[in-house]
Amino acid sequence: MSRKITIALDAMGGDNAPSEICKGAYEACKKYDDIEIILTGDTERIKSCLTPHERIHIEHAGEIIDPDEHPANAIRRKKDSSLRVAMEMVRRGDAQGCISAGSTGAIVAGGVLVVGRIEGIDRPALGVPIPSADKVSFTLDVGATVRCRPENLLQFALMGSVYSRKILGVENPVVKLLSNGSEDIKGDDTVLAARELIEKQNTMNFCGYIEGNELLFGKADVVVCDGFNGNIALKLGEGLIQCLKSMLSEEVRKSLMAKAGILLLAPTVKKLLARFNYEKYGGTPLLGVKGAVLKAHGRSKSPAIVSAISAARKFIAEDGTEQINREI
Repeated sequence: MSRKITIALDAMGGDNAPSEICKGAYEACKKYDDIEIILTGDTERIKSCLTPHERIHIEHAGEIIDPDEHPANAIRRKKDSSLRVAMEMVRRGDAQGCISAGSTGAIVAGGVLVVGRIEGIDRPALGVPIPSADKVSFTLDVGATVRCRPENLLQFALMGSVYSRKILGVENPVVKLLSNGSEDIKGDDTVLAARELIEKQNTMNFCGYIEGNELLFGKADVVVCDGFNGNIALKLGEGLIQCLKSMLSEEVRKSLMAKAGILLLAPTVKKLLARFNYEKYGGTPLLGVKGAVLKAHGRSKSPAIVSAISAARKFIAEDGTEQINREI
């Protein structure tokens, strides 16, 4: 990657802002010599926890969007918020992408209202790489567009297929629709109509439906659904991992034999749990907008921020927005 890539990073978004955001920015600049990062937010707070670097700059923003604020109203009214300022930089072309660990709703609203949609895309989609048995399944939408029309799901399928090929490196990604059964007659009216639309396309490898109990078994490279069901599936998976960790710890405390056994299994368990660590996969891209807009996990610490910057860097270097634009 030879060209310089500029990323606007919302320093005030997330549970661990701005310290972990600043730390992640510094570590990313040490890792990649082709990026410049512009931290948006309160200058004095950023300076107090930032290790100086020649490729890290600060753009002052005096406001913060709180998680409980109405997303669209906050984006419209708080023009000096750290998130809005970062997105304005993308809109003006001062940055090719932006990242925030702040409010998901505000990021989606800002992507549409400030950065703007790609022509031909009616609704954006948040896509997240979900680790499965032997691969990563890119699932979209997981929260940007709660209620979808069949045309929206078709566009999600096209964008997901492009992202899987160009960014995740899957040669011929298998695309499936999330439904309540594998038979052709399954699904509500929207899913049935979306299936008909997608089947008419010859630009992707569409292979029908996938059920909820198959999501973690690598049956698809791209899983398409509306934001309501996608978000539930994502949160269920996160909760399941946390529940298993808690149950395992509780059982280990009950007996010496279990403690001895876990010591022997520790390397395997650690390796298994690492596959489901969100920090490894970085940000969730908001597809369908005119720039690389990524949502980092709200609890992100510096390793997750580095991963998000890495994902944005690759999306920009591969001209992900233009790839989607051409596909649509």
